[in-house]
Formats: sequence, structure tokens, C-alpha cells
Amino acid sequence: MAAPLQSEQQEIEKANSNTVTVTPAEPEVKQMIFKDPFFNHSCKGIATNKKTRVWKNLRQIIAAERLLPWQPNDATYSSIEAPPSFKPARKYSDITGLPAKYTDPQTKIRYASTEEFSRIRMLPSDITAGYLSLRKANIPVP
Repeated sequence: MAAPLQSEQQEIEKANSNTVTVTPAEPEVKQMIFKDPFFNHSCKGIATNKKTRVWKNLRQIIAAERLLPWQPNDATYSSIEAPPSFKPARKYSDITGLPAKYTDPQTKIRYASTEEFSRIRMLPSDITAGYLSLRKANIPVP
């Protein structure tokens, strides 16, 4: 009886010794294909070889444009006009700022959830008028 148990234990030990332990490999460093690995920002790095480029923000560009003599029909940053959008303006909750699907018919305050609706109904009229004035909406007459 002892011999079969020993042979089973030996088989289990052999099976355990044959298993390969897998260690987690180090994560590969992914090279982003849309980034140039040799890009050097002109204001960084060695400035002795080349002239460093000055990067201007939009405010500086518009201020410089105002100083130049422009014809009335020239396109500038400040004269670019876009046609009005055909999409309706997005509506946000007056309480939380989340996208609002609903409007309270009594107070005309926009809300996104039932918790906000219950909170709106508990607000006094001067606070609801304040929320509507912040949104520049018409204040309902009580």
C-alpha cells in the first residue's frame, strides 16, 4: 500500500518539476508611429548652432496683426467668420452642469436627473430667478 502512494507522489513531483514558471515579461516600449523620434523643439536644446524660434500665442499674433496696415477685405485671425451652426445648442443643467434632457415646466430650470428635480422644487423663488438670470433666460412671473 505504501508503494503505490510513493509512486503517485513521485509522479506529482515530476509533473510539478516539468511545469514551466512564467515570469511576467517587461512591458515593451511602444514607439508611437505618429511622433517623429528625431523632433527637437526649436526653443529647447542646443541654441549655439541655430537660431531659436520664438513661439507666439494667439494673443500675441492678434496684437501684431493690429499694427500692420491691412486692406478691408484681407483675412486675418480676428476677421475669420464662420457660418452659423445648423446643430442646436447643447443644453446643460443649471444645477450641476451635466447635459440636461429635461426642463421644469414650473420654474423653467433645466435638470438632468430626478434628484435635481426634487431639489429644484424645494428652492425658493429668488434662487430660481438667480439661476435663470445666470443663464440669461426670461424670469417667469409668479
